[in-house]
Amino acid sequence: MANSAKALFRGAATTNTSTTLYTVPSSTTTIVTNIIVTNTAATDGTFTLSLDDVALASAVVVPAKGIFTLDLKQVLATTDTIKGGANATSISFHISGMEIA
Repeated sequence: MANSAKALFRGAATTNTSTTLYTVPSSTTTIVTNIIVTNTAATDGTFTLSLDDVALASAVVVPAKGIFTLDLKQVLATTDTIKGGANATSISFHISGMEIA
């Protein structure tokens, strides 16, 4: 089995909170290890994230010019997804983890 640490998603959020950010590849298990959410706007923003359609964060506030960090160890199986979005595209997600194939 090959283990690969990688960025599972890095980029600006969409304003659709059910946007698929990552899908576990076939024959692979993924462990999500940390999530950082940044807000570059001068006003507060909110974001929503789910792991395999189970809410992880719902309308969480990220302060103006602030960050939100979450260290976790969550296992996702083949075809499971990470979905999310925000109230503004000034919110960005940085999601890291390990793929085991």
